Amino acid sequence: MKILFVEPAICLSVFAMTLTSPLTTQYVYRRIWQETGNYSITPDSNISECAKNKSSPIFAFQEEVQKKVSLFNLQMDMSGLIPGLLSTFILLSHSDQRGRKFPLILSSVGALAHSTWLCLLSYFAFPIHLLIASTFISALFGNYTTFLGASFAYIVDQCKEKKQRTIRIAIIDFLLGIVTGLTGLFSGYFIRELGFVWSFLIITMAVTVNLIYILFFLEDSMKESPSQNVSISCTEGLKNPFYRTYMLFKNTAGEQRSLLCLLVFTMIAYFFVVIGISPIFTLYELDSPLCWDAVLIGYGSALGSVSFFSSFLGIWLFSYCMEDIHMAYIGIFTTMVGMAMTAFAKTTLMMFLVRLPLLFTIVPLSVLRSMISKVVRSTEQGSLFACLAFLETLGGVIAVSAFNGIYSVTVAWYKGFVFLLSAVLLLIPTISLWYVIIFLSFYQRIDGLVNSLTSPGQLYRSVEVLPQKLLEMKTSVGNFGDLGRNKK
Repeated sequence: MKILFVEPAICLSVFAMTLTSPLTTQYVYRRIWQETGNYSITPDSNISECAKNKSSPIFAFQEEVQKKVSLFNLQMDMSGLIPGLLSTFILLSHSDQRGRKFPLILSSVGALAHSTWLCLLSYFAFPIHLLIASTFISALFGNYTTFLGASFAYIVDQCKEKKQRTIRIAIIDFLLGIVTGLTGLFSGYFIRELGFVWSFLIITMAVTVNLIYILFFLEDSMKESPSQNVSISCTEGLKNPFYRTYMLFKNTAGEQRSLLCLLVFTMIAYFFVVIGISPIFTLYELDSPLCWDAVLIGYGSALGSVSFFSSFLGIWLFSYCMEDIHMAYIGIFTTMVGMAMTAFAKTTLMMFLVRLPLLFTIVPLSVLRSMISKVVRSTEQGSLFACLAFLETLGGVIAVSAFNGIYSVTVAWYKGFVFLLSAVLLLIPTISLWYVIIFLSFYQRIDGLVNSLTSPGQLYRSVEVLPQKLLEMKTSVGNFGDLGRNKK
């Protein structure tokens, strides 16, 4: 008997992803450290030595290692850019007709191939640059963004009421916080107690179980109609996703289209900074003066993951006393403060305290995603999530590559520069969100059509009648002018 709950698959996928990211970064750091020089590896932490004294000969060496690791991460991210973009966009767009399970299965197959290769790479000590080829091949099957996009679309298919949809999305954010927090907390112990080979093997087992669950236990939320089984050419199959996304924006009213574009731009601009700076935290913590080991990095990752849970609580509490757009502002401003504090963090205590202003980092993403999903029709959710996933994949890879490149250039003279830059870049979504307020306030003054930003569905219905109201106002003004001329 099959079930209609995608949450277990999301939890397993997030567990594997959360564990893979810090393990891969630390494994690459260790391999490049060993291949660059003859300095030893600390046996109890599986992480290389770290010198805090700038006069020490190992200090200049570790700066060189930091630069090489950052550039290697840049190459690895760029290798998965193009295939990840195409696979994500095509798979999610076709899921409107072919069902949501297909992108879930393919992205899980890609994750399984990647984790299996990490096991072999760490066991046989193959050349580290083969990891770039593995990233390219796995991206052909989709990536983490593909999986999450299909999962959100799966949930939207089941939720006919907008309130129910918001609750389900909030529950997903809550689960993401718990899984990422616990996984990050124990990731350091995985490395220290089990080593890299067994840790990567655990990831492979989790992805395998997830794939089995999707294949044999998860029921598709959409049923294919006979018309959808008609075979189409390869050209048509590639063209249809782009055409449906184009029609998503073309068929909307001018005001609604402007609002949709503003919200999407704000979300992607914020996503660009948050995702781009994330992997730099691990490199920053490995280097002096912090010199964290795997366990401390795990603690830091766990504290960072608490933002999913705290953001869920923040949205739940703030929704009783403020509007959605104000919650988004709180998330952006607190994240900006956290980035600025990180640039000047020189002690372990300070680095842990940095996580406090970052507790609401996920709030803008959750709020904006909910507003965007309620602006479009239910029949366009697949195309919408395909568009968002495409932009998130493109923006994420470019952001990670850009921040890695900037960090590799600036690490020698000021390690915290990239965090100050991220704080400045957060001004872009802040300004964009201000334009959203102006847009909504303008139409609110017209006829009180927008009473609250907490109901994007009501906003969607109000925007549809705005052109008619504007025409009525214009006619009234014209009649008033004619009356004045007649009196003269």
